[in-house]
Amino acid sequence: SSKREWKPLEDRSCTDIPWLLLFVVFCVGMGFICGFSVATGAAARLVSGYDSYGNICGQKNAKLEAIPNSGMDHTHRKYVFFLDPCKLDLINQKIKSVALCVAACPREELKTLGDVQKFAEMNGSALCSYHIKPSEYTKSPDFCPKLPVPASAPIPFFHRCAPVNISCYAKFAEALITFVSDNSVLHRLISGVMTSKEIILGLCLLSLVLSMILMVIIRYISRVLVWILTILVILGSLGGTGVLWWLYAKQRRSPKEKVLPEQLQIAEDSLRALLIYAISATVFTVILFLIMLVMRKRVALTIALFHVAGKVFIHLPLLVFQPFWTFFALVLFWAYWIMTLLFLGTTGSAVPNDQGFVEFRVSGPLQYMWWYHVVGLIWISEFILACQQMTVAGAVVTYYFTRDKRNLPFTPILASVNRLIRYHLGTVAKGSFIITLVKIPRMILMYIHSQLKGKENACARCMLKSCICCLWCLEKCLNYLNQNAYTATAINSTNFCTSAKDAFVILVENALRVAAINTVGDFMLFLGKVLIVCSTGLAGIMLLNYQQDYTVWVLPLIIVCLFAFLVAHCFLSIYEMVVDVLFLCFAIDTKYNDGSPGREFYMDKVLMEFVENSRKAMKEAGKGGVADARELKPMASGASSA
Repeated sequence: SSKREWKPLEDRSCTDIPWLLLFVVFCVGMGFICGFSVATGAAARLVSGYDSYGNICGQKNAKLEAIPNSGMDHTHRKYVFFLDPCKLDLINQKIKSVALCVAACPREELKTLGDVQKFAEMNGSALCSYHIKPSEYTKSPDFCPKLPVPASAPIPFFHRCAPVNISCYAKFAEALITFVSDNSVLHRLISGVMTSKEIILGLCLLSLVLSMILMVIIRYISRVLVWILTILVILGSLGGTGVLWWLYAKQRRSPKEKVLPEQLQIAEDSLRALLIYAISATVFTVILFLIMLVMRKRVALTIALFHVAGKVFIHLPLLVFQPFWTFFALVLFWAYWIMTLLFLGTTGSAVPNDQGFVEFRVSGPLQYMWWYHVVGLIWISEFILACQQMTVAGAVVTYYFTRDKRNLPFTPILASVNRLIRYHLGTVAKGSFIITLVKIPRMILMYIHSQLKGKENACARCMLKSCICCLWCLEKCLNYLNQNAYTATAINSTNFCTSAKDAFVILVENALRVAAINTVGDFMLFLGKVLIVCSTGLAGIMLLNYQQDYTVWVLPLIIVCLFAFLVAHCFLSIYEMVVDVLFLCFAIDTKYNDGSPGREFYMDKVLMEFVENSRKAMKEAGKGGVADARELKPMASGASSA
């Protein structure tokens, strides 16, 4: 295809409008599902609850055809009580028990039918089937709750009697119950969390502050982190290879005269295996050293990009808060999605099941609303994450391609959001839909694998795992390509396919640099996460040290460390995103500009020094630098024209 000049930030036009219209139509469909589930009476059944005969608790009910005990007046019976609340269906995730509307939940354990009868007479709350009088409870145990009746309390806002003791749900918490066979350990753990809640809150705040500080200072310690990585790799590879050769030499020198004939063959096989392992490790070490030798110059670019990324966060401080807005948007959408899902669970018309009880089922085409709702969860969640990527890309692109940083917009982040909403929502919708197309088959295969676990043969299990792994790898590759496509769209205002093609060409031309950034850079960020978690954990140990019983402070410490890792991952993921956007901008800058009048570079001084050093190295290498000349071709042509 013909070459197209990049004109950063010059022209701005709407992109992928048909995909935006498709996404809007899809969102209207999601709204229809929510409205339908609420309009069909699901809200009352969800909030107030209903018994096994279709009666909604807390109100008068209309008679249902062919359903006994329906149409009852439950004005004074406001709570749903399950005769066997511990009978759980782990597949369908619901309680498989007869449900009744009662006036009050039993606050204390009822051990006998006499206690159940006494509770009904004192509180006016009948816990047995509607057609049995309290005086007949002891004569009809089949229609009464399973003994002993656990103490329960109503769930706030949802009027269900839920057992107070968690041991009722032993199948859901089998690992926990096994660990805390006597509840004293559990009580001590919970008490440790409650007594240390101020310390936990302070440590979580500390991890947040450390993450923000690290995002600013990482540019100063990036060179140190690279040296740490290099030393660890060298020591690890040399140490592993040396140990294998030492074991081989030791095995070879061992006396064989006293070895039995049947063990001699085993010893020879072991010696041969050690030799193969040692040779393989040596080859791996040599290849690794050669790769590090080739990549050493590209590591300098990674360090320079990290340095510039630190400057970006100084000029664009609102980037630090980007994870908060994304998380807030995701939480709001997930809350809406879960609420609609609960409404859907109680929509439809009343249908008697095999036991003669009522189930609410949706018939006809509307029964496929579940699938539509699940697809909406994935697509819209990916859309929100893609909006974050496009926002960050737009802000960083504005920073990079603005020569005089004093002319930056007052808030580049808000300016990027404005451009996203005005021009590029269609591109974001298309990119997120592509990820959804890959994620849905992978989730289906994972569900099939979980359902067939222990039933399928080895070949089928291997094929399923292979397909899941391939789809996972494809999803990661597409995520990376999408992020670079959003950057290309933010630069040139082109549609998704054109941007993805342009970004892919740039990445292929700079494959070694991409490998260096994605290996060295990711490891540097991983070390940053470890640093934050270790610092927070050390502070937690020092603050919790006054509590001598380890079972008291171990759970607060685990909570703090998990929160610290989550916070560090969110913040440093933004940092990684900024580095990737800067690299694509740098690659485009060096390809289409050479520093001559009219084609001046946009890059920072640190990156300019890297370019100058690369040019000097190429001139000194002469013909011997064929490999470097091939990768730095844009710079070479720029140097000759200059």
